[in-house]
Amino acid sequence: MKVKGLWIASLVLAALMALIGALALARLPEGARLVTHWAADGTPNGTMPAHRALFVAPALVALLGTLFAALPRIEPLQERMAQSAPVLRVAWVALLLLLALTFAKVAGPVFGIDLPVSLISVGVGALLVALGNVLPKSRPGFFVGIRTPWTLTDSENWIATHRLGARTFIVAGLVVIAGALLPIPAALHARLVISATLLAALVPAVYSWWFWHRRKAQG
Repeated sequence: MKVKGLWIASLVLAALMALIGALALARLPEGARLVTHWAADGTPNGTMPAHRALFVAPALVALLGTLFAALPRIEPLQERMAQSAPVLRVAWVALLLLLALTFAKVAGPVFGIDLPVSLISVGVGALLVALGNVLPKSRPGFFVGIRTPWTLTDSENWIATHRLGARTFIVAGLVVIAGALLPIPAALHARLVISATLLAALVPAVYSWWFWHRRKAQG
């Protein structure tokens, strides 16, 4: 599985974000703090010193890019990792774009750009939908996919679980996006995001056990 191009792109993105962070820091007075956390309704409820807030995301982009690039090299099941390449690539790109979006929300006000916090929720929903679309293409492995004791030991269980997971991830993503765009109370929106994300992962995990239990009962 070739990942060099994506790895280089990740490092370039991290460098670009760091450059923007340095330009933003130069505009701010010494000791300035930036908002790094918001309530569901967009109200700021957390800050961080600017010199940290502006460089956390670039560092994470570089770190995650390097981690994703290393996974194919340390996966013992190389052939299956190659088959799961679409899932790895989508997760890689989507996570880095989500980090870049979060960075834009943090750094934007320094340049007079204030993005709505709902964009981050939309990004999370889009990530879930994108993963759902490629989950059925994955094959049993140690680093990619819905890995439970039952999916890892039975390829039929893996396939059935990931087909269900595709649906739960897509539905959860659409629910998160709708919650971000519809005028609903902030407390309800927060519960909606957390519940949808947890259910997207927990339902397939429980199903993988049920699938194993049913096959065992059938002999």
